[in-house]
Amino acid sequence: MVNTVTTAPKVELDCDRWIKASWDEFITLSDDPTHAEKARFYYDHDTMRIEMAALGPLHGRNNSVVYDVISLFAIARNIRILKLTNTSFRKTGTQECQPDCSFYIGDRFLLTPQNNSSIDLDQFEVPHLVVEIATTSLNDDLGRKRILYEQLGVKEYWVVNGGDSQVYAFEMSGGRSGTIKESQVLEGLSIAIVEEALKRSLTEDDSAIARWLLQTFNG
Repeated sequence: MVNTVTTAPKVELDCDRWIKASWDEFITLSDDPTHAEKARFYYDHDTMRIEMAALGPLHGRNNSVVYDVISLFAIARNIRILKLTNTSFRKTGTQECQPDCSFYIGDRFLLTPQNNSSIDLDQFEVPHLVVEIATTSLNDDLGRKRILYEQLGVKEYWVVNGGDSQVYAFEMSGGRSGTIKESQVLEGLSIAIVEEALKRSLTEDDSAIARWLLQTFNG
């Protein structure tokens, strides 16, 4: 996918690319409840990206496996976490993102409000770990979205390539990012374990994967 920014005469819902748009135009679409189950929304200063929601089992299964890996690791290591799926994070007027899954990690984060509004990043910190599941959006997830998450101050970012069970993991600091082989926000969790769990999901059920994970984490 080519990550070019194009100018559109009007804002359309089905535009799987970055387009020029004002904040007001973006809010008109993203806050429309009729679009909530159809699309995911990203905004970076004067451009936005709208992705049609992935409905296939490949995307959904990869999402679930990542959740299981992180949840079971946190339980095994007694780490406090908060998990969020398809949740929007908004920095009013400038930026917004809606990652596949995101995680607050550690002892100090505040519990987020239990409503359907975007999380206000002027009041709450950004999630510590953000994960995007790439089926058709790999180039953009590794490119423009990665820069967006750098700017927002996310500490760690994973991109899961749904086609080959590969995980691209980045540590982020000071508006920059670098690849890592072991999570920095979940100390001791190897990215190779996440990839192995994704590979096992091709032939094993969730209970079998969970048993393997628990044996690995408690071994």
